[in-house]
Amino acid sequence: MLTCYDYSTAGLLAAAGVDLILVGDTYAEVCLGHDSTLPVTMDQMVTIAAAVRRGAPQAFIVGDMPFLSYQVSPEEAIRNAGRFITEAGCDCVKVEVDRRLAPTVEALSRAAVPVMAHLGLRPQSVRYLGGYRCQGKTAEDARRIIEDARIMEQAGAVSLLLEAVTNQVARLVTEGTDLPVIGCVSGPHCDGQVLVLHDILGFTAGHRPRAVKRYAELHKTLLDAFSRYAQDVRGRTFPSEADGISMPEPELEKLRRELHPAD
Repeated sequence: MLTCYDYSTAGLLAAAGVDLILVGDTYAEVCLGHDSTLPVTMDQMVTIAAAVRRGAPQAFIVGDMPFLSYQVSPEEAIRNAGRFITEAGCDCVKVEVDRRLAPTVEALSRAAVPVMAHLGLRPQSVRYLGGYRCQGKTAEDARRIIEDARIMEQAGAVSLLLEAVTNQVARLVTEGTDLPVIGCVSGPHCDGQVLVLHDILGFTAGHRPRAVKRYAELHKTLLDAFSRYAQDVRGRTFPSEADGISMPEPELEKLRRELHPAD
């Protein structure tokens, strides 16, 4: 599973055999330049999810419910989740939850909206959690995550996502449920893995996220390509006559006569 935010990349992910595509609220950070996922809106998420669906018509696509699209009430959660299904064509929605949102997961399930329950580090609650910190390091915290996973299964979730959870806790959760469990920086014991597309591609310079394997270094490749393009245009080596489109010679001669009839 990888994140995706546009039509063209979705087609590449589908062709590469990626099983699930997450239209993540990380769009706010990697595409819009915000310092958190919080500013992205429901309208924005539906728009990009629809583009991803068009790019990967046969893929299993998960729409990421943005901040305050599901916390206000179960009824509002159903309306917003329904937009992912009806307007964007998603197969499932992802919701950042703990046990307090079990009634919302139940309501979505009753409304026939498949839910992926996101546990552990929840970026939309980063201010409440006190920062981006690994979850499940203490016995108390580990027990809470394990219990919340069981509660979400009972509430009707169709899958779980564990973010930044210790390896041991992720293994206990995975072994203790019949649901598929997707890990995000949560070790090797989950059923599947998800990462942010830009992270595995080395799309941006700077600090490399922890426990993320880079499969390309596109920052260097793209920077070089853009620089060479700018140099070629400034140096007038691109475009050349061969890169343009020429008129047929008879039409060009006709144009000359029309422009300069006395000649």
